[in-house]
Amino acid sequence: MIELQEGVIPEIEVHKPYALVAITKHGVAMARDLQQKFPQVDLYYMAKFEQGDEQDRGIQLFTGTVRLLLPALFKQYKGLILIISLGAVVRMIAPILVDKKTDPAVVVVDDKGENVISVLSGHLGGANALTHEVAEAMQARAIITTASDVQKTIPVDLFGARFGWRWDAEDKLTPVSASVVNEEHVAIIQETGEKNWWMHDTPMPPSIVVYPSIQQAIEVQPQAALIITDRLLTESESVLLENGVVYRPKSIVLGMGCNRGTSLEEIEAVIDETLQELQLSKKSVKALCTISIKQDEVCFQQITNKYGWEFITYTPEQLNEMPLPNPSETVFKFTGAYGVSEPAAMRYAKTTDLLLPKKKSGNATISVARLTF
Repeated sequence: MIELQEGVIPEIEVHKPYALVAITKHGVAMARDLQQKFPQVDLYYMAKFEQGDEQDRGIQLFTGTVRLLLPALFKQYKGLILIISLGAVVRMIAPILVDKKTDPAVVVVDDKGENVISVLSGHLGGANALTHEVAEAMQARAIITTASDVQKTIPVDLFGARFGWRWDAEDKLTPVSASVVNEEHVAIIQETGEKNWWMHDTPMPPSIVVYPSIQQAIEVQPQAALIITDRLLTESESVLLENGVVYRPKSIVLGMGCNRGTSLEEIEAVIDETLQELQLSKKSVKALCTISIKQDEVCFQQITNKYGWEFITYTPEQLNEMPLPNPSETVFKFTGAYGVSEPAAMRYAKTTDLLLPKKKSGNATISVARLTF
């Protein structure tokens, strides 16, 4: 709990590049939803709106006026997304402004979530690009008031953010951004994930080229690369990472079952081992799905809260609608469904193909499917 007091700089925990702040009931609801869609944010809101899951979700609560929180956020974040009225934000940030080269991006969202407004550091600080990405994630209107908006390209550190994509490592964000801005040859390779990532009303610049495979991109020796995949790259493919960034779309679905009382540690170990076997990134997991009688299973609640995954349950009737490669009379006897992990993964992913059929490991079973886009 952050207790804000006049003249005292609050201690905050910085984990992500952007801070998201809400101070009203409606604002908190929107912010909690946006945190799931836009994982690059640390979320702060007033303690009176506490819902009980804040620690699991990494949400920081505060008491006192938000004005006393902003100076600490200003110094430590690349950008602030504030679900606060524009007039109030202007008054609160005015005393702490330094200059456009050092001030963070500031974006304001109205309390109905209809407008996302670029307020400060539009170009140099990236507020205009951040505004577009947040607006896309919220299905809101982006409002840019600068005379010329030159961000008609890909903001490397925000690429796919509105879909929940996450980059693997940040060490190449700056040099790859420089390649994009300087119109060097930049290769894009997309193996999975949402396809409608180009959001401008102008064509992509000729310096940015989409290649159908990593191998073809390697052959042309681009000066930078953006790779969108849920796979772990092989050693030979990693040559593109000399000046490249890997983005992890939310494309992997876990179907799981477990014995009652299975520990978080065991469930996470099964997931980690399985993803490693399949050479898939944990950052690409979107949902964990199971049968409805497991909706109160503590280990499933803990693991999905820990990583911000969706936790989806289906009734036995819904699971039995799926064609099962390995139906089990034993499972049916105890649950009313002929399978749990396989049909749960298939139903969510809307596919009958599994990357991994049912695998039993200790107290758990797991199946893996990939979403199609």
